[in-house]
Amino acid sequence: MRTTRGSLKAELRSAVKPTEEQLRRFEKFLADKYKRKIPLQWEEDPALKQGFRLQVGADMYDWTLQGRVRQFRDYVRGLESGANDILPLMRQAVEDWTVAVAPEEIGEVTAVDGEIASVKGLDHAQYGEILLFSSGVKGMVQDLRRDGVSCILFGSGEEVCAGSMVRRTLKTAGMPVGEGFLGRVVDALGVPVDGKGKIIAEAYRPIETPAPGILDRQPVNTPMETGLLAIDSMFPIGRGQRELIIGDRQTGKTAIALDAILNQKGKDVVCVYVAIGQKTGNVAQIVENLSRRGAMEYTAVVTAPASASAALQYIAPYAGCALGEHFMRQGRDVLIVYDDLSKHAIAYRTLSLLLERSPGREAYPGDVFYLHSRLLERAAHLSDELGGGSMTALPIVETQAGDVSAYIPTNIISITDGQIFLESDLFFAGQRPAVNVGLSVSRVGGDAQTKAMKKAVGTLRLDLAQYREMEVFTQFSSDLDDATKRQLRYGQGLMRLLRQPRYAPLSQHQQVIILVAAMARVCQDVPLERMDAFRAHLLSEVEAEAPDLCSRVDRTGRLSPEDREEIAGLARRALESFAGRKDG
Repeated sequence: MRTTRGSLKAELRSAVKPTEEQLRRFEKFLADKYKRKIPLQWEEDPALKQGFRLQVGADMYDWTLQGRVRQFRDYVRGLESGANDILPLMRQAVEDWTVAVAPEEIGEVTAVDGEIASVKGLDHAQYGEILLFSSGVKGMVQDLRRDGVSCILFGSGEEVCAGSMVRRTLKTAGMPVGEGFLGRVVDALGVPVDGKGKIIAEAYRPIETPAPGILDRQPVNTPMETGLLAIDSMFPIGRGQRELIIGDRQTGKTAIALDAILNQKGKDVVCVYVAIGQKTGNVAQIVENLSRRGAMEYTAVVTAPASASAALQYIAPYAGCALGEHFMRQGRDVLIVYDDLSKHAIAYRTLSLLLERSPGREAYPGDVFYLHSRLLERAAHLSDELGGGSMTALPIVETQAGDVSAYIPTNIISITDGQIFLESDLFFAGQRPAVNVGLSVSRVGGDAQTKAMKKAVGTLRLDLAQYREMEVFTQFSSDLDDATKRQLRYGQGLMRLLRQPRYAPLSQHQQVIILVAAMARVCQDVPLERMDAFRAHLLSEVEAEAPDLCSRVDRTGRLSPEDREEIAGLARRALESFAGRKDG
C-alpha cells in the first residue's frame, strides 16, 4: 500500500483471516517498529496458503513459505566455503539459521515496453541497482522519477508483465571474476555459454567502479608488443595505454587485436576479448582460432552477440573491464579488446530512446561521451603501492566511408592515447595491416619502445611519409629521373616489408632484423614480388648465423652499434645468397 510517510497504512494479506489476538500482536509490532499507531487492514489472498505478507508503505514483510526459502537461500550464498566442506557447512547453516523479521521493498510493474520496465513503489531504489522480477528476470535501474523507476531488462520482456512483483536486491550490477574464467566464453552476466560447465568464481566485482586517480597511477613506459611490425615500429603501445583501432568495415581491425592477443603467449599477460553486437558465428570462429594457437589458456571471452538484448550489449564492456581489473589489482598485466564500441553506442542509444531521454546529435543521448570515457579511463598502469599491475585497452570503432569526424569516432579519439587508422584503399591494394601512416599516432610514443626498437626504426616513418607524397606527385608525371625512381622503389620496398599475414606475429629480434636491413637499404633492389621470400630468407639466415645476438635482443631489449653492424652485414650476405639462389 503506497502512501506518504505521514499517513502510513498497513495491509495484511493471507489465505485465512487472523484472530483478534493475532491482529493485536500485529498492531503492537507496527507500533514498536514505526513508533506510531498505524491502521491495519486485512485482505484475503487464496494464493498465500502458507504464511502471510505484511505491507507497510514501501516495506514488505514476506512470511510466506517462498519468502522464507528465499531468505535461507540468500543466507547460504553468503557463506564462504571450499570444495570439501559443503556438507558440514549445509548442516551448520540449517542449525544456525533463523528467520529474520526484516522488511523488503517490493514494487509493482506498471508497464513493459520491449527491454524497459516501469516500476512503482520502490521509493529507495538507487541508480544502477539490480532488481529481481517475480519471473526470475533481472533488471537494472536506469531512470529515477517522482512516480517510480525505469529499468533495463537482462532477459526477455515477454516474461515480465504489468502487475507482477519486483524486489530490490540492494546490490549494484556485478561480474563474477577469477582464474576460472581464463579459457572460457561467458555472457555479460558472467554465465558460461561455451557448454564447458560451471565456473567457480573467486570474487564478485561491480561492473562500474571509479577509474584510478592520478596518484594511483605511474607513467606508461613498458611496451605491450603486438607482434605487428607496422605498429610496434611506428605506433608503439605501452602497458596501461588506450590505443584506438579505427577503420571501415572489413579492413582488418579485429585481426590486429587478435594478433596482439596471440603475441602475448608466454609473457604472463591476461587477455580479455569483449565481443559486442558481433555475429555468434564470428565469435565462435575467433574462439576457435585462439584455441588452435594456444591463446585461450590466458584469454577470457565476454560476448553479447547481435542476438542479445541491447541491455546486455550495453553492460558487456563494463563486465569485461571488471574481469580485467580483477587481474590488474593482483599486480598482473592485462590486455582488453572492445570489439566494437560503435555497436555499444548504438545499443545505449536504443535504451536511451526507450527511456524517453532527449536525443542529441545523431539521436545519441547527451551523456554518450561519458558512456565511453568512464570505461576507457579505467585502463591504467597502477603505482607500485597498488601492485604495479596494468590494463591496456584496445577499443575498436567502425567508420562509414573513412569518416573519422563522425560523432562516436571523434569522441573516442579524444578519450584515447592514440589511434591506428586502417584505410580501405590500402587494404584492397593488398597492404595488410592497412595502417595509414599519416593519420595514425601513438601519444605515448617512444616511451613504450625498447631501446633496440628505437635504434632500429630510424627514419622509417619519415621515409614512408616522403614516399606517400612522392607517389601522389608522380601520378601526374611520366618522366622521372633516376633518383626519384630509386626513392619510389625504396618506399615500395618498405611498404612491402610492412605487410604481414594474419596470426603470424613477429618477435622483437625478428622486427629489429627487418628494420635494420630496411634502414640500411639492403632490400632496395629486391623485386617486390620476391620481397616476402627474401624476408623469410633473411630471418632464417640471421637467426642461424647469430643466435646469441637474437636471444640478447629479446632478453635485454638493447641494440649496440656493433650488433647493428653485424645484422647489416649478415643481411647483405643473405641478399647475396638469395640473389644466387634466384640466378641458379
